[in-house]
Amino acid sequence: MYQLTVRDHMMIAHSFQSPTFGPAQNLHGATYVVDVTFYRPTLDGDDLVVDIGAASEVLAEIVAEFNLSNLDEHPDLAGHNTTTEFMAGVVHQRMAAAIATGRLGDSGSGIARIGVQLSESHIAWAGYEADL
Repeated sequence: MYQLTVRDHMMIAHSFQSPTFGPAQNLHGATYVVDVTFYRPTLDGDDLVVDIGAASEVLAEIVAEFNLSNLDEHPDLAGHNTTTEFMAGVVHQRMAAAIATGRLGDSGSGIARIGVQLSESHIAWAGYEADL
């Protein structure tokens, strides 16, 4: 399986709604390095997994929706603890939707799987990966 990864980042604020999170129940910030990996069994006609420019542009639009904002105030995220794991799933859903609507061009139609990883530090990260 061939793969290609693009990277961006977002700085967010949020709080959690469960005693499980201890002091993180209070409003706090995080900076996520966001990696999206595209997988396909064969390369396209130009020997690409996907166009890096198109993938980077779509990822930039996705992270811009959340960057420099308080996730507690985002209507699409209401009722959820916006954990690193949860936000990896959100990025995955938005990227999958972009692929489904052709936003990654012709090569996007051959993508079989996407993996999303959000790193909040050099020692902690989480992700979500699924077939399309």
